[in-house]
Amino acid sequence: LGLLTLKPVIYATNVEDADLAAGNDMVDSVKKIASEEGARVVVVSAQVEAEMAELDAEDKTMFLEELGVSDPDATGLNALVKASYELLGLRTYFTTGPTETRAWTIRAGWKAPQAAGVIHQDFERGFIRAETMSYEALVKCGSEKAAKEKGLARSEGKDYVVQDGDCILFRFNV
Repeated sequence: LGLLTLKPVIYATNVEDADLAAGNDMVDSVKKIASEEGARVVVVSAQVEAEMAELDAEDKTMFLEELGVSDPDATGLNALVKASYELLGLRTYFTTGPTETRAWTIRAGWKAPQAAGVIHQDFERGFIRAETMSYEALVKCGSEKAAKEKGLARSEGKDYVVQDGDCILFRFNV
């Protein structure tokens, strides 16, 4: 039986903007119920999300700070997406080229050939290796070349389990 009531749950609580950082009594009540069920609670303010859609990154950060939110990933849609990915056991890796960067969704625990197969079956079938670096390393170094020069790029084989946020170039031959 795959009853809906047996599925994992995330409670999304919609609050006024003033309650986004600390929540309120209703959020506390939901957190108590969620705790008993082993579920997660994410605090969201639909009003804040709508207003942030109109702002650039710097203004979003200032806006959230004014509301008392120090970590933008701890509340709102960012937190809801992150909690959903964790609950569903999903991970994201990136590929990039001269004209395009793409995010690919895979299941947690997938090895490099399986992840390559999400792009195209030929990538999985002819998998040779995955040239990999973490997203954090790439951003910190500023470029793929700089990350390689610092030794932060790795060549991984068929048994490599893809990590969330990996930037990968698949080598394959069909």
